[in-house]
Amino acid sequence: MGPIGTFSRYVGRQFLLWFFVMMMVLSGIIMLFEFVELLRRGDSGAMTVAAALQMTVLKLPDTISLLFHFAVLFSAMFTFWRLTRSQELIVARAAGVSAWQFLLPVVLLAAVIGIAKISLFNPIAAAMFARYEVLEDRNIRGLSQVLDISRGGLWLRQRDDDGVSVIHAQRTAPEEIQLSNVIFFIYDGEEHYRGRIDASEAQLHEGYWDIRDAWVSIDSNLPEFVARHRLASDLTIEKIQESFASPKTLSFWDLPEFIETLEITGFSSLRHRLHYNALLAQPLLLSAMVLFAASFSLRHSRHGGTVIMIVTGILTGFAMFVLNDLVMALGLAESIPAMLAAWTPAGVAMLLGTATLLHLEDG
Repeated sequence: MGPIGTFSRYVGRQFLLWFFVMMMVLSGIIMLFEFVELLRRGDSGAMTVAAALQMTVLKLPDTISLLFHFAVLFSAMFTFWRLTRSQELIVARAAGVSAWQFLLPVVLLAAVIGIAKISLFNPIAAAMFARYEVLEDRNIRGLSQVLDISRGGLWLRQRDDDGVSVIHAQRTAPEEIQLSNVIFFIYDGEEHYRGRIDASEAQLHEGYWDIRDAWVSIDSNLPEFVARHRLASDLTIEKIQESFASPKTLSFWDLPEFIETLEITGFSSLRHRLHYNALLAQPLLLSAMVLFAASFSLRHSRHGGTVIMIVTGILTGFAMFVLNDLVMALGLAESIPAMLAAWTPAGVAMLLGTATLLHLEDG
């Protein structure tokens, strides 16, 4: 058991080495393309080289997180290919070491990388991507956030001809943006407080809020009850929905609470539940990539098919992208449950990788 353990640790160290090399190579390539793309998108605005470089660095962790399975796949393929080419795997197998024995440490390391990705890397990537989106809105899109959701309810900010209004509601019907137990805090153009409107309901229409059963107290006047009241608004349903915090800007640890808050306030949490379950599936997906890598590299190295191995690996990586996008689209369309959509790519990859390796090793 000693020699087998020593060889397994050796294989694991080789895999980790090439994984970090692959991540650095991918990071360099991605930074170059992202930097050029941001400069191109910022042609019409005030995008500077320094701003583009800052945004590139902020976006890099989020982009890299999408390519972890590529890095694991190719680092495992290269590890097994080199060990086979140097005859080390052949000698080990002749000594009675099965493929499953020297694959186990690499599979476990891939799972550990997946756990580290969602628990440590993801919070950093989310924080940096949130900052990136702020700069992107400011430098490229010219947008600003109008919505915030907390456990205390829904907060909206709008600007009209008379000034600014800050809106707070306990619940909402998202399809129609109908607010319940709502308060409008009214400010003038210089954001000096003018008064407030307390209402049981308010519904957003094109260009105004239709407020019902309201107590209106503005400009130091005594509160006055009105059955209906209109307040001008520049908000639309589309603008409010676009202001939601993207799942990518939320840490893995913050997502469950945010999902619960969304559901309490009445908004759909589907996108965030999909993203959360997809993160949970990462250790399984990365482990499956190791099995695919072993299937490709062991088989093709024996026949000298290095080019075929590389092409097959690239096609496999892109196939996982396509499968992931397809099932996520089905999940967002509510054609299949969110949990099934998020776990399907990892589950399919694990089953196919295991079946392919069993066929190769055990006939």
